Amino acid sequence: MRAVVLDEQGLQVVERPIPEPVPGEVLVRVLKAGLCETDLQLVKGYMGFRGILGHEFVGVPETGPLRGQRVVCEINCVCHRCDYCDRGLQTHCPHRTVVGILQRDGAFAEFISVPERNLHPVPDRISDNQAVFTEPLAAAFQIPAQVPLNPHQRVIVLGDGRLGNLCAQVIAQSGCRLTVVGKHSRKLSLLAALGIDTALVGDIVASREADIVVDCTGSPTGMESALRLLKPRGILVLKTTVAGTQTLSLAPIVIDEFTVIGSRCGPFEPALAALRDHRIYVDSLIEATYPLSDAVEAFKQASTQPTLKLLLEP
Repeated sequence: MRAVVLDEQGLQVVERPIPEPVPGEVLVRVLKAGLCETDLQLVKGYMGFRGILGHEFVGVPETGPLRGQRVVCEINCVCHRCDYCDRGLQTHCPHRTVVGILQRDGAFAEFISVPERNLHPVPDRISDNQAVFTEPLAAAFQIPAQVPLNPHQRVIVLGDGRLGNLCAQVIAQSGCRLTVVGKHSRKLSLLAALGIDTALVGDIVASREADIVVDCTGSPTGMESALRLLKPRGILVLKTTVAGTQTLSLAPIVIDEFTVIGSRCGPFEPALAALRDHRIYVDSLIEATYPLSDAVEAFKQASTQPTLKLLLEP
């Protein structure tokens, strides 16, 4: 099969054997997959990953009870036996592998083998293109799962890219006073069309009035920028992961008693329900679809231009 592999020679499209599922796993034929910021950071050295990239996808199982149905897949593949799994903290299982990110091949390929229990059927009302957004949208729904939101709060989302857009749409449902701050008028206009307040970075004054700031910048400087917007005892939600070492003075966190919350993977059920009921809009985020054979070119475009979502199609 054809696959997009990151190895010591860099990023390349190669031929790989079709995976043979181990007990408890099923073979899934990939229909479409999405390229995200994490994939770009992995190419830069984040996590030291080697193997087939890709973790946002929709596919059809070739085996198992869901055979022939469209599915999406939770990316954390866990042991279901440890203390973390027993306490419902599967995403922190110390024995986990992560699809296309940690010790497990991903979905930028014609086929992928994944645990059967990680699969979720895709409702008929959700298109293939929309289904690709389930995993990052679930990550956006992790924010209200961690931080109670209400209409009295002032919330700022930093970053107008793919994840910033999804986080903003989810947060807006709380009725809070929300502003999305970004660098690109074109990207911000997509949110403005949904009735969400937006602002360019250069127009924002560091007035320190935000109760909550969500960093979706994908930049090493995002956290520092966020701290300049928070009021004392405010909450910083970190969605950004970047390759390399970040340097930041932690004194403001102590002085102003900020709460810093790391936020990663989230629940698939509300994400699928929101897509099914058209409460979250993702079609306008799709910039282009590339055949899998042109994946290197897609990565080049995503890393050098202010693109939104690029899809890969085997």
